[in-house]
Amino acid sequence: MTLQIKEEKGKIWSHIRQKFLVRTPEEIVRQNYLLTLVNQYGYSLEQIDEELAITGRGAGKARADFIIWKTAEDKTKAKAPLIVVECKSDNITISNKDYSQGENYARITDAPFFLTHNNKETRYWRVKKDRMPGYTEEIEDIPRAGASEKEIVDLLAKLKVFKENEFADLLHSCHNIIRNREHLDPAAAFDEIAKILFMKVYAERNLKVDMKNNIFTLDYVEEAERFNPDYLADIFEKTKKEFGKDKIFAKEEKINLRANTIKAIVEKLEKYNLSGTSTDIKGIAFERFLGKTFRGEIGQFFTPRPIVEFMVQMVEPKESDVVCDPASGSGGFLIRFFEMVREEIQRAVDAEYQKEKVRIEKNKTLSEDAKAAKLTKLYEALQKELDPDRADSRIWKLANRCIYGTDANSRMARTSKMNMIMHGDGHGGIHHHNGFINVNGIFEDRFDVVLTNPPFGASIEESDTVVETQIEADEDTIAYYRKVYGDAYARSQDKIKATKGKPIATLFDLPKGDSIKTELLFIERCLSLLKPGGRLGIVLPEGVFNNPSLSYARQFAEDRAYISAIVSLPQETFISTGATVKTSLLFMRKFTDKERKKWLATIEKHKTEVRKEQDAERKKLGTSKEDKKRLKELNDQVESESRNRARADFDYPVFMCEPEFVGITSTGETGPDTPNELSNILGEYRKFLVAPDKYGK
Repeated sequence: MTLQIKEEKGKIWSHIRQKFLVRTPEEIVRQNYLLTLVNQYGYSLEQIDEELAITGRGAGKARADFIIWKTAEDKTKAKAPLIVVECKSDNITISNKDYSQGENYARITDAPFFLTHNNKETRYWRVKKDRMPGYTEEIEDIPRAGASEKEIVDLLAKLKVFKENEFADLLHSCHNIIRNREHLDPAAAFDEIAKILFMKVYAERNLKVDMKNNIFTLDYVEEAERFNPDYLADIFEKTKKEFGKDKIFAKEEKINLRANTIKAIVEKLEKYNLSGTSTDIKGIAFERFLGKTFRGEIGQFFTPRPIVEFMVQMVEPKESDVVCDPASGSGGFLIRFFEMVREEIQRAVDAEYQKEKVRIEKNKTLSEDAKAAKLTKLYEALQKELDPDRADSRIWKLANRCIYGTDANSRMARTSKMNMIMHGDGHGGIHHHNGFINVNGIFEDRFDVVLTNPPFGASIEESDTVVETQIEADEDTIAYYRKVYGDAYARSQDKIKATKGKPIATLFDLPKGDSIKTELLFIERCLSLLKPGGRLGIVLPEGVFNNPSLSYARQFAEDRAYISAIVSLPQETFISTGATVKTSLLFMRKFTDKERKKWLATIEKHKTEVRKEQDAERKKLGTSKEDKKRLKELNDQVESESRNRARADFDYPVFMCEPEFVGITSTGETGPDTPNELSNILGEYRKFLVAPDKYGK
């Protein structure tokens, strides 16, 4: 018989305790998870105890939500249990405290497994008796009822990272199947697997919502083909339509694979639900697959994860922030930004619940039933703010209104979108588009944060012009964007349309010759995208900072923003990507309108002063060649000296450092065993921000 939830008049039935309990959010989670233990894992009620007092050294008044024994007889004889279960409803993200609590209960009872569960996630752990408390290792599952000793031992050995590797290896295997069967080059094979992944996402979101597990399987495909022989082609057309606004696929694009190859890939992937699998597993696995495939076979490279992590933390993401990467690549900066803000929202919701929970529980005028009803109502309301599919929830706004990026390479734009879907979404603001040209919500004075590692070494030539395909948009699209972004969108489009057929360089204020380096234009582009007061983090070749011929670019930036920090990276940071140029990280804060006016006015004041100081000599100069040369020298002096004096007036400390190790080797290796000074630097930067004038003294 299948166990079911039973409720009546604000109460919920405990099958183990055989009585109705007050229906609190915590109790709802607990009793629902009991159904999972019984109906899915096969445990009997006789093998489980609920809210059991934990006895032993260090236990205090501890109670475990569930204790599970290998057999009912083991429970009766009070033998060591198999699993300890710690349920949480009020912790949106299970915290380290909860892991420690579960581990402590498991150690006291001598259980080899413990798990932590809430409405959002379930995580499984093994207890290492030979390691100190606090050392936890995450595994992929717990044993099912009746598991043999060998099965239990095997599960204890299956660390979560193995599951991540398994998914990454599976994706790579699919890539190889396509290459071998269809004789496609690595890039073309990757494009085809990307199409199938998007089909799978579409199918699992839309076609099987009422079916168990909601998984796009080979059986499902073959059953659908009985009624529609062209099912695979049709579902790809529906997928293109589903992602039509994203412009992931060209209208005429097809799957360039035979049906049997597609089915082989579908069968390989059917174990994983891309809508339901943990975003941690999907995201990490997909990034591993990308790193291996792109670096080794396609020849494209991504910003190393330690650098991404450091740069995102340096700009301190906030829920209210709108972020952009105008050279987004695989989406690394945007994904990490999304994750950090999502975690912030989850913590804020949790804190709100905890605060109200304390207030409600202290209210002596309320009955226990009334308290439970209020807590449940509050909890359900707060959960709505975390629903990514609910329009205008906090998570929905983050995913759909705050994350923007563009890449000129169609493969990278497509990859970035899939990467974001794997990490929990936010893909809608990603575009295949020239990063210098406005599109959708990407336009001037709009972003709180810009993070990017732009392409450098290339040049924008006079012949690189703004073409119709870069700025075209149908009327429905324009109307939609106008509604979302207001008049600012319309003005941005008018600006771009006015430059149609003209060199892209005419969109910029930086001095232009026959050509100009892309990294310089990206500095201007990033600053123009930022709102007044916005924050910038950008990877740049070190020559930008010290090459005398590029002083004009440094002055351009100086006229528009404060320099917050400069971090000079080791030579080997990007060697694994084939880049030999030494790089630095530049962090800036764009002037407010008031600050920029003050800065420019200060320069003009000092220009007047310097010219006045030169008056006597200037009056003596005539029109000879030597005098003209001297006049130019005096004018150059006005420019340089006025800036030096303005800098003295605007004197502010800049955080600068040159780490030796940044968590990546010259061969591209990363991980916990790779020396990394960036976390320490981040800590020092936080100290610097508190008292910059006193830092280091």
